Amino acid sequence: MFEIIFFAVLCSYLFLTVIFLIGTKREFPCLSDSELPSATVIVAARNEEHNIIRCLKSLDELEYPDDKLEIVLVNDKSTDKTGDIIQDYIKNKPRFKYLVSGKEIGCLKGKTNALANGLEIATGKVILTTDADCSVPSTWAKTITSYYTNGVAMVNGFTGQKFNTVFAGMQNLDFLYLQTAGSATINMNFPITCIGNNMSYLKQVYDEVGGYQNLTFSVTEDFNLLKAIKRLRKYKIIFPMNINSFVESLPCPDWKSLYRQKKRWIVGGLKGPLYGYAILISGWLTSLCFALAPFFYTPVVGWFIFFKVLLDILLLQRITSEFGISNSIKHFWAFQIYYVVYVLVLPFIVIPNRRVIWKDRTY
Repeated sequence: MFEIIFFAVLCSYLFLTVIFLIGTKREFPCLSDSELPSATVIVAARNEEHNIIRCLKSLDELEYPDDKLEIVLVNDKSTDKTGDIIQDYIKNKPRFKYLVSGKEIGCLKGKTNALANGLEIATGKVILTTDADCSVPSTWAKTITSYYTNGVAMVNGFTGQKFNTVFAGMQNLDFLYLQTAGSATINMNFPITCIGNNMSYLKQVYDEVGGYQNLTFSVTEDFNLLKAIKRLRKYKIIFPMNINSFVESLPCPDWKSLYRQKKRWIVGGLKGPLYGYAILISGWLTSLCFALAPFFYTPVVGWFIFFKVLLDILLLQRITSEFGISNSIKHFWAFQIYYVVYVLVLPFIVIPNRRVIWKDRTY
């Protein structure tokens, strides 16, 4: 009987992997450079004095017509030198605008309020967002905005993490795996997730949904906005795989911050669609079978282990190759163990206690 269960779970996992591979391979038409719309990049920064210069330098190198791009930097009530560093760096750089998120918009909190402050002064047709601990390629803005052909309201991009240690490497593979699921499902028109550090949308559509202040507060404001645009049922949302829009973020420095990040994502994901739960349950059951496999070992269970690992390697090899970071696969086994453990354990922590600590704030 248990062999039938292992086989059924593997078939479900195989189906999802095929969906992920097909969905991420979708290609989309693009505008020419001369057709690029005006754009505003918004970065909300809170206590990022150690990371912000890296981000600012990459933004300063963006290739885009000067009269069509502005960069709005929002100081989210930092208590360190973040604001001073930003203001010093952007002197005599007309593309940049500096703003302190002093205004409380509706009932918004934290980063969401900071972004809403930036959106109030944004003049671009397309809004792009990234985080203060990220570095974007010079081609990022023009690549993302080139996908805004008729009917497209939101374009998402992939983000990797700097992986110079095993701890960082497993986070990077986890990041890419989750975004692969996000990209595939968005491109197949049943979105389950997105990530705000490589995200964009039409300002007109943001206003149409009433802005962040018109949405129920969420600790994952990016996914909240995606769901609101999806509910309009008249625009396209896409998540192309393109190395020219690939952003690099920094990994969590320790287990405590990693735990808080994962908990925040899961709490935000609890308000996702029913089909998202089906995908989560399939992943949870696969991880459970993988963890229990040594205790129920038979040849059939052995094949389950083999094919589960093979599917993960093939998927991640394809994604990392696309972004020129195939060497990150060396951290596969650390990722595999870490992924199985947190997928199995975190739901039981989150369900009874949904308190989230994010950027020294509690929600």
